[in-house]
Amino acid sequence: MSRTARVERTTAETKVLVELDLDGTGQADIITGVGFYDHMLNQIARHGGFDLTVHTVGDLEIDAHHTIEDTSLALGAAFDQALGDKAGIRRYGSATIPMDEVLVRAAVDLSGRPYVVHDEPVLAPYIGPVYPTSMTRHIWESFGQSARMTLHVSVLRAARPGGHPDAHHVVEGQFKAVARALREAVAIDVRSAGAIPSTKGLL
Repeated sequence: MSRTARVERTTAETKVLVELDLDGTGQADIITGVGFYDHMLNQIARHGGFDLTVHTVGDLEIDAHHTIEDTSLALGAAFDQALGDKAGIRRYGSATIPMDEVLVRAAVDLSGRPYVVHDEPVLAPYIGPVYPTSMTRHIWESFGQSARMTLHVSVLRAARPGGHPDAHHVVEGQFKAVARALREAVAIDVRSAGAIPSTKGLL
């Protein structure tokens, strides 16, 4: 059965299209107008093994907030849609990812219960010209709520002792860890014989 989704989200501030194939090969076509965010969404596709199209037109003349937020909401909705009733999936996934001096852990439960925990150190205010580092927490909150998942993302190590965190590495490590955790959680569990992975019988 095809595990795909197409989500369109249009507001007075943004117009977003997301297409997702959970069983893809990591192909990505991503244009949001926020270069670093595009780079991060490419990590989700490549390291998650998902085919992902994201086209967003937003009010970047104001700032990047609406563009990033609405794209994250649409992406979460696409994951929720593509998973359907979640029969036969592993449901849980986790990954601990090093990126040079940075170490990040992500854990996912495709529970149907939105709950997001995010721990990272204070970072430089911007990566590149338009990506506010304060948005990373908001990305995970928006994505997790819309995808109806429990998501924990923790930066375990951000810098060498006495050093300052490299914001690029800290944020990219998070996206790679979440991608790998999602890859595991959405995978089909052949031992489950197609059952919904909950004693409730519903996720």
